Amino acid sequence: MQNLAAADFFLSLCLPLRIANYATHNSTIMRHVYCNFGATAFYLNMYASILFMEYIAANRYLKIVRPLETHTLQTVRAAHYISMATWVTLLASSSAYLTVSLLTTWGADLIPGTIGCDSLHSTQLLLLYKIIHSFSAAIFLFVLFSLIFFYWGTILRLRQAQLNQQKHPSCGSGRNLSRSKRNMLVLVTVFCVCFVPYHLVRLPYTFLRPFLHRCYWHQALYYMKELTVLLSVLNACLDPLIYFIFCKTFRAQLGMQRRHSITMAQPDSTGPPPGARRISQGNLTTLPCTQTRTSFSMSRRASVI
Repeated sequence: MQNLAAADFFLSLCLPLRIANYATHNSTIMRHVYCNFGATAFYLNMYASILFMEYIAANRYLKIVRPLETHTLQTVRAAHYISMATWVTLLASSSAYLTVSLLTTWGADLIPGTIGCDSLHSTQLLLLYKIIHSFSAAIFLFVLFSLIFFYWGTILRLRQAQLNQQKHPSCGSGRNLSRSKRNMLVLVTVFCVCFVPYHLVRLPYTFLRPFLHRCYWHQALYYMKELTVLLSVLNACLDPLIYFIFCKTFRAQLGMQRRHSITMAQPDSTGPPPGARRISQGNLTTLPCTQTRTSFSMSRRASVI
């Protein structure tokens, strides 16, 4: 979960550079900086988000199918190794692309009328570009089918639990499985909304672009690609929903902050306390409940902190 949050954070840092590139599309230096550094970091963190969503779903699925035991992949050490291997692999491929890009395209003149980074691709970089995107598409398909498999497996386990509950009414595991099904559905929905449209457009754009040569379909594919990239960035906004439903610590912290804000927002009592009563002379006599209320308020604030 922390790695997914880190990927979303670094992805958000790439957005100002992307905006600056399109705002100053005639700047050669800005185009080279974005295409070599900004775009590379952007796609690195995008696929980091995809992979870490896969790991979260796999961990949840193992908890469902093996609720009474801990798989080797669910240990803290295994999680550290998997996360490290993921970042190293993504950084290695991005570094290779960045190195070839700097050696073959840095300082090249912009082609008039072009906006994206495609016009800067050399022959060597274009070949590496296709290889990396083919590998990325394979990762996407693997993650997509894995998420569907995990969700379907959760449904089957829920049906089995419901049948067992009909035979043994004292069994109460169906409610937890129903919650797990809902959580898995949220994860699959966020993944499909953010990343499926992008990959449906990205592969045709990557392999058909050299044959279109600025025709109508070239421009159409380009704008569709940019629109789906914008949709993929929505993932950084929807991932907090995943944090909330999958992470108990995150929910506990939000609940603690909410209780603390409610406690701090309560106005101080300047008038007579609720325990005051009116006597025949018209004066107010305060009951000893003031001290009790104060001690209760202090204990409540202490529990919140």
